[in-house]
Amino acid sequence: MRHLVDTEAGSVEGVPCRDRSVIVFRGIPYAAPPVGDLRWQPPQPPPRWEGVRRADRFGPMCPQPPAAAAATGVDVPMSEDCLNLNIWTGAPSRAEPRPVLVWIYGGGFREGTGAHPRYDGENLSRQGLVVVTFNYRLGAFGFLATTELSEESGHGSSGNYGVLDCVAALRWVRDNIARFGGDPGSVTVAGQSAGAGMVNFLAMSPLAKGLFHRAVAQSHARYARDPELRYLATSYRLPADAVEAGERYTRAHGARTVRELRSLHWRKLVDGNHPVDTAVETGGPAKPPLFRPVVDGWVIPAGYAETYGQGSQNDVDYLAGNNLDEGGAVPETMVDALRADRRPARPGAPPVQLTLARYTEAARHRFGTLAEEFLRLYPAATDDEAVAAGSRAARDNSRLSTHLWGTDWTRHTTRSLHTYFWTHRTQAPGGGPRQASHGSEIDYVFGNPRGTTATWTEQDHEVARTLSSYWTNFAATGDPNGQGLPHWPAFAPDAGSVMEIGARFRPVPVADPVRTDFWLRFFRAQQAW
Repeated sequence: MRHLVDTEAGSVEGVPCRDRSVIVFRGIPYAAPPVGDLRWQPPQPPPRWEGVRRADRFGPMCPQPPAAAAATGVDVPMSEDCLNLNIWTGAPSRAEPRPVLVWIYGGGFREGTGAHPRYDGENLSRQGLVVVTFNYRLGAFGFLATTELSEESGHGSSGNYGVLDCVAALRWVRDNIARFGGDPGSVTVAGQSAGAGMVNFLAMSPLAKGLFHRAVAQSHARYARDPELRYLATSYRLPADAVEAGERYTRAHGARTVRELRSLHWRKLVDGNHPVDTAVETGGPAKPPLFRPVVDGWVIPAGYAETYGQGSQNDVDYLAGNNLDEGGAVPETMVDALRADRRPARPGAPPVQLTLARYTEAARHRFGTLAEEFLRLYPAATDDEAVAAGSRAARDNSRLSTHLWGTDWTRHTTRSLHTYFWTHRTQAPGGGPRQASHGSEIDYVFGNPRGTTATWTEQDHEVARTLSSYWTNFAATGDPNGQGLPHWPAFAPDAGSVMEIGARFRPVPVADPVRTDFWLRFFRAQQAW
């Protein structure tokens, strides 16, 4: 039996998964190759093809540092012709449309691919979703801004090509997903880390209005006055800063014009290191990646504070949260390994203060006149106590920051919001210590751990069943709750609680009252982004 679907650009043929009730279509172009004159242009519709396109292989990943591409373990080529998507569907017919989950990968806006095995959609598709993953342009290809590019755009805008790719993928889903058994009126956009950042930006973009109905941001959604958001995946640039960085990049590559840059082979434009934006004041040494989205007045009209204050964001159901061992928080079992690690910090990576002296110094730099109060609330007298205190502070910060974000988000919206704090510690690849690390919940949402589910304990399996059910229910209805699941209360600004998921499933306090008061006073003194 052939699995043929007619898209607007031509016919595609999918192949059965291990569970033959689920069909996967890989490597479908959702936009024209962004090459030649289309490099640093908004994505254009894909060219039509004749005959049937066999969709049995993933398309190329977008240009990124070779070491990053190798680390994915994905056996696909790298090419500038990378704007393709993948669909997993178990829908028996168009007469029974299913909710759609569109997944956006993380990677600091500089690495990643929709072909990663962690994002394989077979398991979620068996639970009733149509799952879509896709590639978007990265690094300079996705986020270069210059005066010349802004002038030729017709909108006075440049630097958001990666975001525009996400919009184009959602438009393709709107126009084509019904043919794969998906419901274009029930689309959830979800992502982790930089993927969560993309979800946040799409939620603020008028260009994405109506293209999705629910949103999932897995690490992070942060309060506009939290300095942490300036280097995490929530970070953005202002046009003048983005253009200045773009002009430096152009000169560094021996070009004077965009035309000359477009004439270079794409391999010459891939930076093998980790360029950071040193101009951003974050309250500490952590800095964001140099290339990231721009508040340009068109794709992203305004920053968080202005957008939420005006209520101009897209009114969608939202689910967002953070993890126990991220944002600078680490389990005690990791401390020795971190002290032995001499690798430089990556862009967007939160600092971990491993000695008492550095912990104290960092507190005084970050909190200024509030530093002594911070050190009383999070006391330490030894190096190990400093790591533990810093981890507790990071967890309080992340939970409270997301709670304040939720308060701002819901002020002018009508749809539901659910927030979480992921706490299940799982075995790290290679036999490392168990941790609820950055991105570790992805394996439980999709059911695709490294080393297969045979490496899981029965507790891991139970956590995965609960988590994937929450995500599936949310994608279908905007409410994660369902029969047999622990109740997940909707967000309430005055509740002061967040849903713990993982080690336990229950509402827990965001922070104790004294520490909450400290963080509120600290945040009020910060510039709103």
